[in-house]
This record gives sequence, structure tokens and C-alpha cells, in this order.
Amino acid sequence: MNTAPNRLARTLAKLDAWPAAVRPLARNLALRRAVPFTGTAKLDFVRLDTEVAEIAIANRRAVQNHIGGVHAAAMGLLAETATGMVVGMNVRDDCLPLCKSMHVDFRKRASGAMRARATLSAAQRALMVAEPKGEVTVSVVVTDEAGVNPVECEFVWAWIPKTPKN
Repeated sequence: MNTAPNRLARTLAKLDAWPAAVRPLARNLALRRAVPFTGTAKLDFVRLDTEVAEIAIANRRAVQNHIGGVHAAAMGLLAETATGMVVGMNVRDDCLPLCKSMHVDFRKRASGAMRARATLSAAQRALMVAEPKGEVTVSVVVTDEAGVNPVECEFVWAWIPKTPKN
């Protein structure tokens, strides 16, 4: 894992000391507990660091559509989670990340399991550390088991200062 700029990154960095065989399971359990809907869909957090978030979803009955592929909503969840996690690994502890917009174009029929890989540039990461408020367009590529990109996505994420709890 890269540097740990915030609480999420520091928490996940602690798992690096765990044996490699149990690390993925521990990461999945921790993140599915923190974001329960990702547990409902059984997303697999393949890679998480300050530069890249890679998330996978198996093509299983609970997330399938009427033609046996991963449901459109599950594809959107996959891409949103990947972009949100890479933003979450970089946003300052005193800020709250928010998905400002998502645009998903379905281009081809997907086959099998799917994977989303979201990335932030060095400039985007630096902006998130330097500014208490802003927004970035997060690059994400979604592929299916055949290596095809069945959907094209664009996500804009904002971050704003957290408001103190009364």
C-alpha cells in the first residue's frame, strides 16, 4: 500500500501485517461491514491503495438480470464503489466524500464476472490533500470475464468539510 493519508488508508494498512492468505478476507469483511450494501452484493475488494481501487463481482444468481448476466444496477454499484473507494483512500479526515454524478452507458452484453478499476492521478490526489473542498472526475474501467468493456462510466466525486456533530 502507498502512503496512508487518512483514517481509511491507515486502517487498511494495518492489514498488511496480517498473513497474505487471510488479508483479502479480512479486507472484504471490514469493508463490507463499513459499507453494508457492498456486503449484500458480495463485492470483492481486490486492490485498494491511494492510486487504484479494483473491485470485482461474481456473476451469481443474487446479482443477475433476466438474461443471466450481472444486473445493470450491480454494474453501477461496482463502478461507484471502485471510484468511491479510491476517493475514500485520499480524502482528508476532516472532509466527507460525496458522489456528485454518475453516468453509465451500457455498450455491450456482459459475460461472467465483472471487475472495475478506478484510478486517480497524482495531481488529483494532491488536490484532495491540499483543498478542504473540491471535485474530481474519477477514471474507471469496467471489464467482464472475457476482457470486454460492456459499460462506459464517468463519476464525479466531491469532498466537503465535515460539519461538527452537535
